[in-house]
Amino acid sequence: MATFAYKAIDLNGQQVADKIVAADRAVAIEQLFGKNLNPVSVERLEEGQHGGLFTRIGGVSKREIDAFTRQLANLLAAGVPMSRALNILSREATRVGPKRLWAVIHDQVAGGMSLGDSLSLHPRVFSPIYVAMVRAGETGGFLDIVLEQIATFRSREADLKGRVKGALIYPIILAVLAAGIIVFLLTFFIPRFSQMFAEFGGSLPALTRYIVVASRILVRYWLAFVLSIVLVVFAIQRMMSKEEGRRALESFVLRLPMFGTGMARFALVRFCRMLGTLVGAGVPLIASLRVAKEAIGNQVLADTVGSAIESVQKGHPLARSFERCRLLFPAAVIEMISVAEESGRLDQELNRLASAYEQELDRNLKMMVTLIEPALLFLMAVLVGTVVIGMLLPIFSLQELIR
Repeated sequence: MATFAYKAIDLNGQQVADKIVAADRAVAIEQLFGKNLNPVSVERLEEGQHGGLFTRIGGVSKREIDAFTRQLANLLAAGVPMSRALNILSREATRVGPKRLWAVIHDQVAGGMSLGDSLSLHPRVFSPIYVAMVRAGETGGFLDIVLEQIATFRSREADLKGRVKGALIYPIILAVLAAGIIVFLLTFFIPRFSQMFAEFGGSLPALTRYIVVASRILVRYWLAFVLSIVLVVFAIQRMMSKEEGRRALESFVLRLPMFGTGMARFALVRFCRMLGTLVGAGVPLIASLRVAKEAIGNQVLADTVGSAIESVQKGHPLARSFERCRLLFPAAVIEMISVAEESGRLDQELNRLASAYEQELDRNLKMMVTLIEPALLFLMAVLVGTVVIGMLLPIFSLQELIR
């Protein structure tokens, strides 16, 4: 016999959580049904385990989620029932975290819950976009197709994010290195030179005096500087946690010369690929637009799409509805979507646009990095050179100082 922790819904619709002793999980579920309880989750407790069910589920990596999605799509496409497919995935999982989570999802689905509702109970693993696509597939009766599309979308999304991060790594390293060198010079190198100059007496050049003053301020008030940086980071996090602050920051970034365009193109790629994926899978246009809106990742741009969705609901063509969203949709994109609507190949054109603008985004990132790298190197040389020159100027007149 084993002990199982469970969460279930009683006849009054209230959730109850308790433990039950049974030979195995299947017997435990039968016992719960016998008590007029609809099980939400049933998880075996190992010896010495305590606490809530969801706190014991280990982390699940993105790679494991992708494998789960693709394997479940293959099993469903082969005609395997949902409950059996989930049971197979739970048995085949190699790590404890995924094995337990797949088992929990299996129990929830076997207890009568839809797959989308079950996945929504695990928001740290399955994003709202993922859940929305699964629900759309369940409603339309083509869940296996949607799951395959999700796996493909996640793979392309990860590849795109990887290229963006990879392009920004070197400029960030240069910026951190420049800051580190300046701090080292001001806190370690310059104080020793300034002490030597003070012993000789005399008047120091203006540039040297300014550098020495900056060094003394940094050495004396370094803790205040560190606290200020921490407070700024904390304030930004607090601002991002609130909808008004997040909108203000996103709106500011969109107005930046190069970064704003890059962010808008990144959002366009995500939106077009998601919308094309859903429409191609047979999801109704309005439902597809609502899900694709969540994939944008920028609330300011998502708001413009929200007004377009309302326009489509009133019977207006999709392309004409996007005319108000020029920040996200260039004029050329709107015209291509209009032609695709008329020819009945909207899903193909959206995926083609996503691929085309993904390549453009990649080129823009490379160009931006190409411009930023020499600019940062020049800035580093100017800052370090200024400090070095400021320290060398008194040496040129060292003989006069000695006299």
